[in-house]
Amino acid sequence: MRRAVVGLKAGATLAYPTEAVYGLGCDPFDPAAVARLMELKGRPEGKSFILIAADLGQLEGLIAPLNEESLGRLCSTWPGPVTWVVPAAATVPAWLVGRDRTLAVRVTAHPLAAALCRAFGGALISTSANPGGKPPARTPLKVRRYFGNAVRLLAGPLGTDPKPTAIYELRTGRRLR
Repeated sequence: MRRAVVGLKAGATLAYPTEAVYGLGCDPFDPAAVARLMELKGRPEGKSFILIAADLGQLEGLIAPLNEESLGRLCSTWPGPVTWVVPAAATVPAWLVGRDRTLAVRVTAHPLAAALCRAFGGALISTSANPGGKPPARTPLKVRRYFGNAVRLLAGPLGTDPKPTAIYELRTGRRLR
């Protein structure tokens, strides 16, 4: 864990287990690290990322203030395998938000992913560990086949979810994935 956090703070891309698949992550506030992650994935510029956190406190300053009803909706599903698209705080860098200034966030229930966020000291980018168009990696071997030594690996068991997390839009409640 310590080496993984040192790598993240130095700008590395890290593969780690999540609720359903291996994720790729980096420091969301390091533009060079985010650019490398986009290149590894073959991800088009302008497509936003999911941020995972260990608890709601790690999302403070990233999401715009929410009313009690909206906050209750989030908290009723967290920690857990539900990602919400919420209004982003005005200070969130453009590379993290969608065109409509929203941010996809999740308080993860995966013990190792949550421990990683706690050890790092904040939220991390979390995108599936696969090049665009390929199935997400579900094993460390698949991560290595996709990315070789271009990513660091924090190996561990996946959660029990059979599919990547559901994504909902907070404003409408509409399921996006």
